[in-house]
Amino acid sequence: MIKILTVIASLAASTAFAAADDLKLAVTTSFENSGLADVLLPQIKADLDLDIQLLVVGTGQAIRLGEAGDVDAILVHSRKAEDAFVAAGYGTHRREIMYNDFVVIGPKADPAGIAGDSSVIEAMQDIANAKPAFVSRGDDSGTHKAELAVWASAGLDAATFGDWYNAVGAGMGAALNTAAGMDAYIMSDRASWLKFGNKAGLALLYSGDPALFNQYAFLPVNPAKHPHVKNHLVMQLEDWLVGDTAKALIDGYTIGGETLFVFNAKAE
Repeated sequence: MIKILTVIASLAASTAFAAADDLKLAVTTSFENSGLADVLLPQIKADLDLDIQLLVVGTGQAIRLGEAGDVDAILVHSRKAEDAFVAAGYGTHRREIMYNDFVVIGPKADPAGIAGDSSVIEAMQDIANAKPAFVSRGDDSGTHKAELAVWASAGLDAATFGDWYNAVGAGMGAALNTAAGMDAYIMSDRASWLKFGNKAGLALLYSGDPALFNQYAFLPVNPAKHPHVKNHLVMQLEDWLVGDTAKALIDGYTIGGETLFVFNAKAE
């Protein structure tokens, strides 16, 4: 009986140890759709023996998961929301990891005539004037927040748009599929667009405005708010994400010769 109890206790301890090597990370659909997770996660497992359970959601939902303590950390791309998350005590800090940019996709025929525009404000005004089909993620994601901010900068309110504006409440891949099916305009992060296979009659029509800069940041959930979060593992992951291996993998990840993300984490 003593031997059996010893074995059971040993198995329980082994199970507990294995569970300690699992970490829940909420990430944006644009990060997952890009394919970068498939590059990073195997190397994280090899280097840290750490299994990352990804919860793939929009930035707004990722932040809500962090606030509830349902994940150990979040990787998102909406600076205003991130700062509010930390200021409210839900996150310990914000660490920038990498960036890319947003782009405006649309029908190759470009009925709104945005391809030659001098700014994203001009491009969005042209779309609003022409009223071609436009797909919005409409899901409180970082991309959706950025799109609404661009409309606002152009002096426009998406809530007042007519039937040509289609808020689909979906992730980046699904929204791009909808745009392809409708031959519609859409704002996407560059990485998701490059990875997207079903481009149909769509093309990248506008990019390059500094207003379309898209920064991704890593935010640990505060253990003072949620003592059960695995902060020690989160800090190991953060150290890895800002290190040389991550830099090489992020900067080296390309599709068709185009870089999807640029590493810009700073040493502390």
